[in-house]
Amino acid sequence: MTQERLRTRDLTRDGAAELDARNPHADRRELFDLPDGMLYLCGNSLGALPTAVPDRVAEVVRGEWGAGLVGSWNSADWTHLSDRVAARLAPLLGVAATDVAVGDSTSVTLFKTMVAAARLRPGRSVLVVEPTTFPTDGYVAAGVAKTLGMELRWCDAANPTAALDDDVAVLALTHVDFRTGAMFDLPGITEAAHRAGALTLWDLCHSAGAVPVDLTGAGADFAVGCTYKYLNGGPGSPAFVWVAPEHQDAVEQPITGWWGHARPFDLALEFEPAPGVQRMTVGTPPVLGLSALEAALSVFDGLPMEELRAMSLSLTELFIALVDERLDGFEVLTPRDPDSRGSQVSLRHPEAYGIMQALIARGVVGDFRTPDVARFGLAPLYVRHVDVYDAVDHLVAVMEKGEHRDPAYARRNAVT
Repeated sequence: MTQERLRTRDLTRDGAAELDARNPHADRRELFDLPDGMLYLCGNSLGALPTAVPDRVAEVVRGEWGAGLVGSWNSADWTHLSDRVAARLAPLLGVAATDVAVGDSTSVTLFKTMVAAARLRPGRSVLVVEPTTFPTDGYVAAGVAKTLGMELRWCDAANPTAALDDDVAVLALTHVDFRTGAMFDLPGITEAAHRAGALTLWDLCHSAGAVPVDLTGAGADFAVGCTYKYLNGGPGSPAFVWVAPEHQDAVEQPITGWWGHARPFDLALEFEPAPGVQRMTVGTPPVLGLSALEAALSVFDGLPMEELRAMSLSLTELFIALVDERLDGFEVLTPRDPDSRGSQVSLRHPEAYGIMQALIARGVVGDFRTPDVARFGLAPLYVRHVDVYDAVDHLVAVMEKGEHRDPAYARRNAVT
């Protein structure tokens, strides 16, 4: 599906259906178990369940764990499970599978990767982070700065490279902003960082699986990302780390666990790091989570990321156009320039929390981000143009009927 300018007819439901009919990968939606009657627009927070996952997890639990027990480390090859997952992830990141490791949480992966990157620039004392980044990135950066005795410098989101100087060791940025959906120029910023002598660490949590990423072509240094958003690995699924090949044998990460040892089952007293990216691994692989993720990633098999990106841009463009045409009082935070946005549309409104709760009550599931942002994640593998049209239709009805002012929405849920 190629990206085309929207026509007036596309802003009708019949027009949206025509756009869906031109999607050559529309059948991918059948690979997901989507609840009847729900418009699920929260794939940028938790991806939908791929149909291949339940049976695979049951097979691992009942057969490999239940019957095979400890022998499944060999007979089911749990030992190389993370390598198989890396092989499925690599094409989505523009990297070689041998340069990806999978297994820890996103926050732990960020910490060990940021420390490893900073240690590669021993004469520099500054970490640069963007202040509207996802909170865990900022928290981890502050912890790393304290641990290593470095300075944490907050850059301007509009021009992050202006914060670079001879003291900067690492520039750590989130590729797609979690609140607004704005996307940084990964290749351009990476090049600018290198000119300043700094390394780059990219957080791909809100881009991997929806936006084409070419880390190798961009000459990036490090990248991390979660797998439960557009990659559909399930709640709490393990994160990944990528390290550019030229850095791998020099990397010293701070959590030297046994699975990152060159020969884990020698059970040696002294730590000897494994060659390549394997040294970024820490503890025993989370077999259940990795098995679910391996099955989930099959939905991307044979799908060019450029075609998935075209679908994403078409969906977000339609959403923005419908909001412009049919709604007042909302500010579209997501960039209108297609080259500068991820795969979500974020709307600012002073009553955004109540609005989102009213939509959820109608079966339109997005989420809210403080203080006043309603987010709609448009996962292009399973969200259709008619879903976008219907979601905006519900949003218009919520506002016209004042449903968002229901007193029940005065108290916020723990997870918003």
